[in-house]
Amino acid sequence: MKGTGDRINVALLAMPEVTASALFGMFDLFSAPGRDWPFILSGEPGSQRMNPFIVAREKTEFMAANGIVIRPDHALDDCPTPHIVCIPDFFVNPGEILSGRYDPEAAWLRQMHGGGSFLCSACSGAVLLGEAGFLDGAEATIHWGYVRTLLNNYANVRVNLDRSLVMSGEAQRIVMAGGGTSWQDLALWLIARFVGPEEAMRVARIYMLQWHDLGQTPFASLLGRAQADDATIRDCQDWLADNYGTASPVAAMVARSGLAERTFVRRFTRATGLAPLDYVHALRLEEAKQMLETGAQPVDAIAEEVGYEDSSFFRRLFRRKVGLTPAQYRRRFAGFRQAVGSPV
Repeated sequence: MKGTGDRINVALLAMPEVTASALFGMFDLFSAPGRDWPFILSGEPGSQRMNPFIVAREKTEFMAANGIVIRPDHALDDCPTPHIVCIPDFFVNPGEILSGRYDPEAAWLRQMHGGGSFLCSACSGAVLLGEAGFLDGAEATIHWGYVRTLLNNYANVRVNLDRSLVMSGEAQRIVMAGGGTSWQDLALWLIARFVGPEEAMRVARIYMLQWHDLGQTPFASLLGRAQADDATIRDCQDWLADNYGTASPVAAMVARSGLAERTFVRRFTRATGLAPLDYVHALRLEEAKQMLETGAQPVDAIAEEVGYEDSSFFRRLFRRKVGLTPAQYRRRFAGFRQAVGSPV
């Protein structure tokens, strides 16, 4: 396949729910290779190496989720053959069933993939790959808030939050980036793959981009759903929010609920998405993360305060669930919290 003037054609798939920042941000990054580095150094733009364009179901302008007007360059049935198709993240409710809602886009994605295109998604855009049938039995990634959406809708999908990018499918032509700003990682990877690593480094330097080498796990909330609809379980959640550091909190919640233990465990898991003990651990670790970000208490003291007498167990659990040791987490996030929380 050839792009315009031997440029790499990059189709950015848009719909009314699209996130405009990701859509136009990707457009800018894909316009930069070959053009911007000479301009920065000499004031004269170089020859652009990639040809991004916006494609939608129809070539009719529409308003994005945040009110920005989108003017597609092409409709699905008249766009140039792309080397790459990118699906930016879009606003759908986590867990929402989308079957049939994006059938034209799903059919077009299958057609493009059959013609040799790379199909790439950022954040919740992976849902469209699922709708097109590419995620059944595959490894995938998506924003941590949408993991349940994939697990509930696509058979045997294996979700990985530990890597910035996940590749699957024939010749690994399905590429997924997980978190909200991971479209930057995706764009840099694609620039390196199709134009060259040196050009990707130049684009990263111009835009001051950093690779999200940690994956999503350190950023994700360990808790599942928020307040349960089940009033009995919600009451236990409220109690636990103030008493997570007590000994045997699960037994205390069972007693508080007045339910048989097996009944309580079943209802709690159904209502929150986590087994009671897993929920306790998640709540304790979320509190520990806040304490590591905002204070200077020793890790052993934090472990004891959130309910762990054995600080070595706390460290192992924290590392397994968060992806960093408590000390690494503090170094990574305490300074950031201080910076964003300080008045200018």
